Amino acid sequence: MTRAILCVLALAMVLSSWGVARGHDPDEPELEVPEIAVVGEKPVAASSQQFIPDKEIILQPQGRPAQVLRLIPGMLAVEHSGGAGKADQYFLRGFDADHGTDVAFFSDGMPINLRTHAHGQGYSDLNFIIPETIEGVDVSKGAYLPEIGDFATAGAINFKTRQVAREGVVQATGGEFDTQRYLLMFSPTKDKVRTLVAVENYYTNGPFENDNRYLRTNVLGKLTTSFTGRDEFSIKGTFQKSKWNASGEIPFRTVDAGTLGRFGAIDPTEGGSTLRATGVMNYHYDTTTNGQFFADAYGQYYRLDLFTNFTFALNDPVNGDGIQQADRRVMYGGNVGYKQRWDLFGMPTVGTVGFQARVDDIHPRLGTQTKRVGIGTTTYSDVLSASYAPYIKGEIQPASWVRFVGGLRWETFTFDVRNLCATCTLRPEGHTSSGILLPKMSMILGPWSKTEFFVNYGEGFHSNDARSAVQIGSAPLARSRNYEVGLRSRPWGPEGLEFTVTAWRIDLQSELVFVGDEGTTEMKGPSRRQGFEVAARGQVWGPLYVNGSFTWTQAKFRNGDAIPLAPEFTAYGAAILQWPEGLTSQLQATYLGVRPLIEDQSIKSPSWIVFDWSQRYRIPIKLPYGRLEAFYFIQNLFNTDWEQAIFAFESRLQTEPAAVNGIHFVPGNPRTFMGGVAWHF
Repeated sequence: MTRAILCVLALAMVLSSWGVARGHDPDEPELEVPEIAVVGEKPVAASSQQFIPDKEIILQPQGRPAQVLRLIPGMLAVEHSGGAGKADQYFLRGFDADHGTDVAFFSDGMPINLRTHAHGQGYSDLNFIIPETIEGVDVSKGAYLPEIGDFATAGAINFKTRQVAREGVVQATGGEFDTQRYLLMFSPTKDKVRTLVAVENYYTNGPFENDNRYLRTNVLGKLTTSFTGRDEFSIKGTFQKSKWNASGEIPFRTVDAGTLGRFGAIDPTEGGSTLRATGVMNYHYDTTTNGQFFADAYGQYYRLDLFTNFTFALNDPVNGDGIQQADRRVMYGGNVGYKQRWDLFGMPTVGTVGFQARVDDIHPRLGTQTKRVGIGTTTYSDVLSASYAPYIKGEIQPASWVRFVGGLRWETFTFDVRNLCATCTLRPEGHTSSGILLPKMSMILGPWSKTEFFVNYGEGFHSNDARSAVQIGSAPLARSRNYEVGLRSRPWGPEGLEFTVTAWRIDLQSELVFVGDEGTTEMKGPSRRQGFEVAARGQVWGPLYVNGSFTWTQAKFRNGDAIPLAPEFTAYGAAILQWPEGLTSQLQATYLGVRPLIEDQSIKSPSWIVFDWSQRYRIPIKLPYGRLEAFYFIQNLFNTDWEQAIFAFESRLQTEPAAVNGIHFVPGNPRTFMGGVAWHF
């Protein structure tokens, strides 16, 4: 494979040089050269950087796109509110990143994290993604890439959609709890103009005593083409609409006392609705001198109405503590730059310069509600948040056994907040701006004995909510310093197992966090997270493929207190077996260890491990056109009682005379079966 890639590159360079020397007659007809696909591994800058292919994604249980995140070593995503529909809660490298504060998510380069969100900073709802449209997932942990900025404290994840469907598919899935999913995906054209169309409809009541009635509709359309033979242009549009009921976070004390079942609800009127429409344009042009110009643009309209009740009757014994959060926004931005390859004194060198800009026009509102009827407003703002980021990146290989990658990124933010509620007790308002310079550097040594070694340093950040950023004495941008060393090895060649070992540390400065559920600003002190991760993935023997990881993390504030909800141990393991006659089986297990729920560690969450089983079978029935495939998933194979989101805080029921401090949780799903049939054409 390596020799083939080198031959293709050498041929391309010879033809390019010949064309430049010969010149080009504008009247001479251009030679149409057919596309040639060259498959090879993308160079990485850190041992923790990886690409997750679609063959692993397709075997994940259907319903929650965030399920694919557990394929990333050390990362977990759990449901947050007793019912799908809302963004998941994300864990990575000692961060309880809530809904995305310290993990940057992208879809074909378009940011998914939402700044100054009504519910939480960096809110990242992945439910607009149709998993079958994903070609793969690019993962980079830490903050070592100059082209990635806001929210990439613990890492960044980019979902890359495919250009065409290899086969069209009509799929129907059904399962327990009235779960249904329907999918249509096809490519009307596959040649010079490549198109992709996908439509998904999903419904479930979930295992809860009060039906979730979660209904989600997704539509995707994408077109890819080339204008000159040296460029590529793609445009993609998506639309998502969903609504749901939720059972919320219930007190453990009520389940212990037998007054409430694990899947019951204190306030069954929780839930919400959301809508998102996006457009993404990607373009690049390859010059005849080993350069590449690239330009991306994106825009989206988003809205959310969310109804929650965490403390029940603690603050308002008469009407209850129901919260209503609404978010309306338009977000747009882009990325433009140029990359050049050349030899610098005989050393292969790549230089990149780029500029990114993003604008969020936001209207977040927080109020109180009873049974989804608003009874008051806490904050209501008009927010304009903008960022501008030039960056440079350089890669040089002075010898066959060493490569350097580094760069600088400069971020400038402006925050404008205008109060729209004259009668609110909390009225954040003002204007401020802030900037931050972020150096990045990586050294890659090897390969020796099919093993590479990596040393990385990079500074990253996450922006804070604009409503806290405009307060006097605030810290609009929270800087992180990331350190990492690791190795990556394929001792049995490119088709065998790949091993990675990584040790890392993240120091995060003090920052202000806007608590969306309360409309207040909370001071957080400086923290340090450190740990290591080991992972193995690849073909073990013949039809057997494995993917597994284990991570250990220590997360503390610099005063010695534990960081609540930060996982200490996580693990994931999967075995995939390609049986004869078109049968594929997968057994996977996910583990989350004990976590402190408060700073002094006097209250901790229990650990859990959950197994899933899935199978896909190509039915050997001859059809006039296409083929049939049957599949099923069993989630929580051994019917384990486990907790997804879990917290410790004060609440009060209507029947209780005073507040009670204790554990509140969202139960994990019991054993659940889903199965279906797909026609591939």
